[in-house]
Amino acid sequence: VQLQASGGGLVQAGGSLRLSCAASRRFFSTYTVGWFRQAPGKEREFVAHIGWSTGSTYYTDSEKGRFTISSDNAKNTVYLQMNSLRPEDTAVYYCAASGLYGRSYDREGDFQYWGQGTQVTVSS
Repeated sequence: VQLQASGGGLVQAGGSLRLSCAASRRFFSTYTVGWFRQAPGKEREFVAHIGWSTGSTYYTDSEKGRFTISSDNAKNTVYLQMNSLRPEDTAVYYCAASGLYGRSYDREGDFQYWGQGTQVTVSS
């Protein structure tokens, strides 16, 4: 499956952005789709994931309450709504999908398919 991430841009601190991750085909029901980000000079880190069929979600503590991951099954698209953005949220955001079983889905190795990334820049 090919993933296309979009929706990044430049926003002031406190602002909002909605990222989209569109898949080239329908996700299988067992798939988990996640968002990661990589800031300059830092390692890629997990942000959130959603179970495609269950809709169950998981976030890191720093994003909980500010970010919301959701899915539109009819459009084969996963969204990341980001509110109350901070300068430290500046990064390239990547979406990823996994058909692997029994993973925690909060590490890069848990995911098989990756989008190309979209830049989010938050100015202070």
